Amino acid sequence: MTMARRTGLTKSINGRVEGCLVTNPVNLRYLTGFTGSNGAALLRGDGSVVLATDGRYAEQAAGESPDVEIIVTRDVAGDLVRRAVADGLRTLAIERRHVTLLAADRLAQAAGDVELVDLDDAVERLRVVKDDDELDALRRACAVTDEVFDAVTERLRRGVTEREISWAMSEEMNRRSASPAFASIVAFGANSARPHHQPTDRALETGDLVKLDFGALVDGYHADMTRTVVVGPPADWQKALHALVHDVQQALRDEVRVGAVPAQLDEQMRIRIEGSGHEVAHGLGHGVGLEIHEAPFLVDQSPADTLVERVPVTVEPGVYLPGRGGVRIEDTVVVTADGAESLTRSPRELLVI
Repeated sequence: MTMARRTGLTKSINGRVEGCLVTNPVNLRYLTGFTGSNGAALLRGDGSVVLATDGRYAEQAAGESPDVEIIVTRDVAGDLVRRAVADGLRTLAIERRHVTLLAADRLAQAAGDVELVDLDDAVERLRVVKDDDELDALRRACAVTDEVFDAVTERLRRGVTEREISWAMSEEMNRRSASPAFASIVAFGANSARPHHQPTDRALETGDLVKLDFGALVDGYHADMTRTVVVGPPADWQKALHALVHDVQQALRDEVRVGAVPAQLDEQMRIRIEGSGHEVAHGLGHGVGLEIHEAPFLVDQSPADTLVERVPVTVEPGVYLPGRGGVRIEDTVVVTADGAESLTRSPRELLVI
């Protein structure tokens, strides 16, 4: 699949530049399969590729990227630019947003008379639409996430702490040959009103809302899911708050389809939540893949691009009442020809522990 991805990038740069230098590790993995911490790739307009890494990763690079030329060097980006000069390239695109000022100065010095231009987000745009391998990895990550939710809810008993549940999530993922896609959010009681609360030693009590925002990482791909449950009989306000968020999330899940405009989806969420008398604390969702947050972003400032098939996004409205508690319900879904398929499938109804 990496060859097809490189072909897509080559098509996007042909006629504009003669080659590009990829230094962002996520984009490098996407285009070559290489997962080491130090590497860069030179892609020429004719489709040929040179991957540079240092001696620590020489064997790894050969195994992960068997279809590209590999050079071993300490100055991975600089030597690739010098290679472009030697090959007679006149224009070279670089990922300006992913290099420091010092690195940019060194690349310019290595380039000599070769014109360096900005690759902008050409690779990120390609990454929006997932291929079969990517969707398979996402499905497996989401399946693990659902299994972990089932396992962890059995541990929600009075006296257990947020930190202990967070650690239990990591353990359950590791048992399934996965790891956390991000730092799990475990929030009890009033802490659930904080959208990005960090787990503490706060113990679980009867009457608490419990917000669990987490996901598994499988083969480099990130799942993302949030469920909010309650310990003991729920209060009327808890039932009403959960029902509101559930209905908003269902309505917006139904609107995720080919042709939908991300900013308009976010606007619909805001209308529904603000119309109920509550404030909106964050956007509706975001894309997921090799990064936990990637394009497209379902927020009010998103570009006017429309959703297309094979694009995974999260749908995660939330309402938060400071000092009392909050509810967020989130699923990872993927756009299909006739709507959207939910990749996370844990029950979304209010679960009473």
